[in-house]
Amino acid sequence: MDPAGNLQPGTLLAPPEGDAGTGMVGTNSVRKRTGNISVGTSAFSMNVLEKPLKAVHRDIDIVTTPDGAPVAMVHVNNCSSDINAWAGLFGEFAAALGVETAPDKLYSVLFNQVRQAEPDAGGLTNYSFLSGENITATQEGRPLFVRTPHSRMNLPNFMLAQLYSAFAALKIGMDVLINEENVRTDVMLAQGGLFKTPVIGQQVLANALEIPITIMDSAGEGGPWGMAVLAVYAGFHKDGMDLADFLDEKVFKGASATTLQPQPEGVAGCRRFIQRFCCGIAVENAAGQAIADEG
Repeated sequence: MDPAGNLQPGTLLAPPEGDAGTGMVGTNSVRKRTGNISVGTSAFSMNVLEKPLKAVHRDIDIVTTPDGAPVAMVHVNNCSSDINAWAGLFGEFAAALGVETAPDKLYSVLFNQVRQAEPDAGGLTNYSFLSGENITATQEGRPLFVRTPHSRMNLPNFMLAQLYSAFAALKIGMDVLINEENVRTDVMLAQGGLFKTPVIGQQVLANALEIPITIMDSAGEGGPWGMAVLAVYAGFHKDGMDLADFLDEKVFKGASATTLQPQPEGVAGCRRFIQRFCCGIAVENAAGQAIADEG
């Protein structure tokens, strides 16, 4: 691990992932009435609570911030993997045409197509389930793209359906907190690779969850960066500084961020997509039972 012998006794080492806790740290979301959403191959939202939930919910976990405050967590097993698979396919098609495209450029081009999409994705429906999904009680994942004969299938609508699908299970879980428990946050921050293309993923998420979404410049860093920040905090903790103050004063002071509000037309469109999505869960579940995984 250290053939040069540079590591000294007492050197802080951080594992590359800490899952939920690193998302809270990486988005400065450890105070009450703050929350964060981390999206990747899976996704979760963390909502730091002012008071205990009124009821037990099958799809809501109670965890804590790294310094012990109660948090309501919505965790979903599937998020961006299906988008990555389709992007890979489009990349192969471009290469077959003799056009080599860097991954960042490929995702940027595909995501920006969403600007021309119909708000409800033109009647297209997608299920990004590579594995079972607890939120929808789906036992086996079978990625599905579904359309009717009269759906408007084009690239903008297709990409919007992909993004809606990536956030669909998270929305279903968040609706429990917002509608049944009246959980509110002063700020909801998001991070993850889907936000490297400016505005697109952020706006779709705001429309889907019907809440403002804030993204900082560090939004694409992910969990390993948050874990490294926690390692640095170990020294400040010895001096008595609490985690929230450390993040405000030492890490995120002066950090730039952008906040996007839900757009009424996009909210209405996403609601129509989610209605189709929920109605078709039986198809997703049937596919899991009927089509064997030969992987």
